[in-house]
Amino acid sequence: MAPVRTLIVDDSASMRATLNRMLSADPAIEVVGMAPEPFAAREMIKTLNPDVLTLDVEMPGMDGLSFLERIMRLRPMPVVMCSTLTARGAEVTIEALRLGAVDYVTKPSGTPEDIERDAVLLCEKVKAAARSVARAGPQRLPAQPTLAAGAVGDRIIALGSSTGGVEALFSLLPALPENCPPVLVVQHMPAAFTRNFAERLNGECRVHVVEATDGAPVLPGTVYIAPGGQRHMELRGGIRGHIKLRDGDPVSGHRPSVDTLFNSVAPLGKAAVGVILTGMGADGAQGLLAMRQAGARTLGQSRETCVVWGMPRSAKELGAVEHEVGLSGMPEAILKACREKVGSV
Repeated sequence: MAPVRTLIVDDSASMRATLNRMLSADPAIEVVGMAPEPFAAREMIKTLNPDVLTLDVEMPGMDGLSFLERIMRLRPMPVVMCSTLTARGAEVTIEALRLGAVDYVTKPSGTPEDIERDAVLLCEKVKAAARSVARAGPQRLPAQPTLAAGAVGDRIIALGSSTGGVEALFSLLPALPENCPPVLVVQHMPAAFTRNFAERLNGECRVHVVEATDGAPVLPGTVYIAPGGQRHMELRGGIRGHIKLRDGDPVSGHRPSVDTLFNSVAPLGKAAVGVILTGMGADGAQGLLAMRQAGARTLGQSRETCVVWGMPRSAKELGAVEHEVGLSGMPEAILKACREKVGSV
């Protein structure tokens, strides 16, 4: 298989050299060029035709977001953003993912062991980006009608996503009605990013979107985003229960883990709806299977509409996905499941 042809765009000469060294150490990646700013990068894209772009957020002349927006509008291609773990870095990275960047990495720093770990992650994400489907930002999906009162109080929606999930959630959640059942979301994301993510979503949705807090009551019309990177999120106390954030080792390679969330919701049986969206890996597959076996409706995003068909594929191959649905049809499919009669649970 041909190596992934990668173009590095960063205004720092030292950072370009660092990224080049990290990427070039992987035989499956070929760095075909390095650009100090977007205008040079634009010409290199035309002449070198890279498979993947790594893009700095803040650069002179034209910032990374403006350049990304032009790329995704004129020539959609896989882009991995290089960000900093700051409030500003979080804000810009969320916007980049909303605009269609496939993924992001934090700029390498720290001890040699930290940098080595960063290098492995960077190479993994660049190779995954090369296999992804580039899309130009979120879809504007039709707003779903308000649910009848009987469909609100007896349902919980649990949702998991990873790579490509930010863009997918910016499409899906704004389409939900203001009185939809509670939605519990695990999106793989660093701790510094999830609050900003929830705030951005809240500004675009009819539902109320918050970063989840330990002990918060689970209420209709509210979406709870699991805080990134520190604790697992679970549902405790059933339909009218509360959020539990707990310590614990990573599950399926992640903390918070989609599997952990789904397993906590599975005892609700037919009162639960499970949804697995775009993402790398297999997190969520076992938990979604537990939900389906308990009687929950379970939905997986279709291959054609995923940025990365990893998590939904793993769930499908395990037999956890009852219905495969394109992203544009997902809001309607979720609410259709919520309208079904529960009976005794």
